[in-house]
Amino acid sequence: MRAMSDIVQIDGESLSAHDVLDLAKGRKKAQFSEQARNRVILARESVLGIINRGETAYGINTGFGSLSKVSIGPDDLEELQTNLIRSHACALGEDMHPEDVLAMMIIRANSLAKGNSGVRPEVIDLLLSCVHSGIAPRIPRIGSLGASGDLAPLAHLALGLLGEGEGYIRTTTGQHGGTFHGWRNTQMSAALKISGLEPLCLQAKEGLSLINGTTQMCAWLSRATCEFDHLLRASDIALALSIEALNASHAPFDKRLHEVRQQPGQSAMAQRVRRLLDGGTIRDAHADCDKVQDSYSLRCAPQVHGPAHEALANCVNTLTLELNSATDNPLIFPDPNNPGPHEVVSGGNFHGQILGLCADQMSLIAHELAVISERRTNQLLDPIWSGLPAYLAKNSGLESGLMIVQYVAAAAIAEMHVGGVPATLSNVSVSNNKEDHVSMGATACHKLILQNAHLSRVLACEIISSVEALEYNENDPSPVLMAVSEWLRERVPKLTGDRSMGQEIEDTSRAILDGEISECALSILPDLS
Repeated sequence: MRAMSDIVQIDGESLSAHDVLDLAKGRKKAQFSEQARNRVILARESVLGIINRGETAYGINTGFGSLSKVSIGPDDLEELQTNLIRSHACALGEDMHPEDVLAMMIIRANSLAKGNSGVRPEVIDLLLSCVHSGIAPRIPRIGSLGASGDLAPLAHLALGLLGEGEGYIRTTTGQHGGTFHGWRNTQMSAALKISGLEPLCLQAKEGLSLINGTTQMCAWLSRATCEFDHLLRASDIALALSIEALNASHAPFDKRLHEVRQQPGQSAMAQRVRRLLDGGTIRDAHADCDKVQDSYSLRCAPQVHGPAHEALANCVNTLTLELNSATDNPLIFPDPNNPGPHEVVSGGNFHGQILGLCADQMSLIAHELAVISERRTNQLLDPIWSGLPAYLAKNSGLESGLMIVQYVAAAAIAEMHVGGVPATLSNVSVSNNKEDHVSMGATACHKLILQNAHLSRVLACEIISSVEALEYNENDPSPVLMAVSEWLRERVPKLTGDRSMGQEIEDTSRAILDGEISECALSILPDLS
């Protein structure tokens, strides 16, 4: 029997980004709560009441967007919804990763479970059944403007629920579910049939409810914030390693300094670094050295890393609220005692401005964390700053050592500089100017995933360089930094001569992004905040 901790309630109220990722990866199971199911049924009854009474309500028996003044007869309501899906499923570009698509399905199900969308419970049941069966409709990445919902990408998702188009199915090896092996491309009709699922036949309001919402944005931002949490911890670990490798001062992390400025992120980051440094013998060994002050990339790191702590916390809070929000349009507010047109309210909850701004801010912060990391890498490889052989080469001149490690970090930062331009600065008026302000939030959220990947590469370069520099130090860093050094050495052997290191950097980068370096540090300091 599955433990309760492995169950995630789909109730429109309690979903987190970590829940989304766990469900998408198949590590947990979703359960559509009975209370939420009852709310969904009540809202559906309101939709049926509107149709039966012959009332007119946008999205239920009218056209869409600038065609909202066109009334649709009762006999055409199902065709209206199916036409909506087929016409809107025209996204472009490379396919989204199937796990990101499963994340979208989870988020859409949770939003519909709020009970304000007017769909049948069967719609949510099918979404969750596809997630549990590892069935992901094929969704081209490009198409959302971050307002009116993520229309084109979500239309591809809905098309898959109809049993139309292509999709991916998770493949496993072994018995009893086995081990994840990969993704197989197939027709959605076949994928549903293999899993014993019936395609959806859309009824009134359901097509619009499926494609109207901030779902693609939330899926990408869920992944991005979880990755950024790993990257932020890795940034502080990389800094601590560089401090010790460069025999830098611990004084800039003194608690008193940060108490008199009162910036909470700065104080939290300084405390983390103090804990990472605590217990080593390097600081005492250079207590009487002639250094007066370190460079800003070391000395001002709390003031640069600190805002990232605060911004991430704010972004996660915003995202958690959004994951548990009703974001389609119009929304249904049932009143069993007084049914009438007032039950349907049109608004703009589909607009992703708040998510786009969060993602753009995090993209800028990722760039700054990368820039300051690369400056520390530069110091580690410069004998004037490090007092070590140039580029940490064993035979400088004959060998180049880690010279080009800094180059590739700088090249990644150039990519990040371009990616740091806020997507929310762009606006294109669409739908005959009825939708005249859009957020470009989907672009911002996807861009943050790319920024994260580049940041992980820059941090990998710093960590590789700092651990190599520590080989020259006869004293030891703290136990946690020793553990991280050993973790790295399993992936990147000690430099004994020149070799190609591109794959080693990429492997380290991926491990950082996946949280392995965080797990290593937490294994020594379980309460490392």
